[in-house]
Amino acid sequence: MRLPLFAVTITAAAHINTPLIVLLHWHGFRRATPLVLPGVDIPSRPIPPSTITLNLQWRCFETVDLLVLDAAWQLGAWEIERVEQRSCNVIGASAAEALACRQAFGFYEADASNRAPLDDDESERERLMQLAARRGYLRWIFRPVQSGLWRTLNEPDDTLNADGGRRPPCPAVPISRRQDQRGRTVYRLGRVHRILLPL
Repeated sequence: MRLPLFAVTITAAAHINTPLIVLLHWHGFRRATPLVLPGVDIPSRPIPPSTITLNLQWRCFETVDLLVLDAAWQLGAWEIERVEQRSCNVIGASAAEALACRQAFGFYEADASNRAPLDDDESERERLMQLAARRGYLRWIFRPVQSGLWRTLNEPDDTLNADGGRRPPCPAVPISRRQDQRGRTVYRLGRVHRILLPL
């Protein structure tokens, strides 16, 4: 059974030339156990994300921006959000920041049965997460139209091909990191070049 893709996230520790962690978030649910108890309804759980480690050579964050922009453009995403997070190993960092850092690298221990499948080197992700906890990290997220859940919505976007994707090159250019190295940057890729009237 092929599941529709809900979102793609790419995470990088705030240190150049480190592996990138890609999480593919699927739209679907499954039973966590084959156990059947008469009269007991065991709820389904969300399908955990698939993890991929990309070992690429990069010397600046603009290079990663270009890679993500190109992928999101070709997959028909309306926008990309880049979030810059500080170290969560600092005084005053909340438990929510530490949890967000763990989840950015595919660790979901709050529910061990919902943990990302270990289809890559878990120790490498753990090492990268520890580096991010000390130095901070960047996370990109986009929602693909092509091969994704969002295609069923048929939202207006005049830049899309019939299959929900786009032809390269991506016209957007990287935006420099924020001075305080914290916050959110949004790249708008989709466009509507006509007037939309309500039905």
